[in-house]
Amino acid sequence: MLGIKRITGAADLAAEGDPGSWVSDAAREKFMAAYERAFALWPQPCEEFDLETATATTRVHACRPQPGGEPVVLLSAFNASSWYPHAAALARVGPVYGIDMPGDANPSVARALMTPPASCAAWLDELLAQLSDRPAHLAGFSYGGWIAMNQAIRAPARVASITLLDPAGLTRLDARFWWWLSISGLATLTPMPLRRHLARWLDLPAMLHQELMTLMWAGTRGYRAEPKFPAVLTDDELRAIGVPVLLITGARSALITPAQARDRGSLMPHAEVAIVPGSHGGFSRIDELNDRITAFIKAHATGNQAAQPAPPPAAQR
Repeated sequence: MLGIKRITGAADLAAEGDPGSWVSDAAREKFMAAYERAFALWPQPCEEFDLETATATTRVHACRPQPGGEPVVLLSAFNASSWYPHAAALARVGPVYGIDMPGDANPSVARALMTPPASCAAWLDELLAQLSDRPAHLAGFSYGGWIAMNQAIRAPARVASITLLDPAGLTRLDARFWWWLSISGLATLTPMPLRRHLARWLDLPAMLHQELMTLMWAGTRGYRAEPKFPAVLTDDELRAIGVPVLLITGARSALITPAQARDRGSLMPHAEVAIVPGSHGGFSRIDELNDRITAFIKAHATGNQAAQPAPPPAAQR
């Protein structure tokens, strides 16, 4: 990993116990130029605004042709740019809000650590209260999946459902994941003709969007991110998730195998598990995926839901 860091010029992570920070003003300016180009991929019109909570200033991207519906809140590490293939489809069921995670490379500013589970849940609960007075459907990719599950465990009152796309927090990161991360990261630096072949091999079509790759490397090289390695959720924590869950993983995911997804998903009282073509985040049948997610959200709008049992007291901690 140290050799890869030298090749790519990646910045160090933030010092233990510190929120993230920029390497320099020039690095931030370079990132923001790439950021504007990447978010042009989002469906237009797209609004951007900041919300203040006790521990952070959070940048939010809003796509809301249906402003009166229940909110759909998109969560991931880094920033919300990679949600662009999903935003328009999900906006057909309610206003969509893409969240730039404080402590990562984006315009959000963390004033305290976001990684402690209780702190993360308190931040998001405060944010959800400002977005809508209706319960939100959380959709989380990778680390964002952990955020969604953590919210359903610790502060479920404002959560209508959670959709998990290859979520972190269900399994331990092993050598297979670190190999995939290293190879896919280096593949993004190759010339485009070779990159096309590698994108097919790795099931990562996003590699072909230069706007996203430029943004990723501007953040990786220019920002000292708050380290995010969530602990694996326990069986009891998963059993405490009382909201409806759609767990989706790629058949070739390096983060969680289909067998692991079914095993861990079976512990959640109201979960359905779907295995789709693709790798970690490299979902190739986007229209089918969006149709499945929107159908799940529509089915579990709060007006349509059967009463769910309240989570046990331990889940409220």
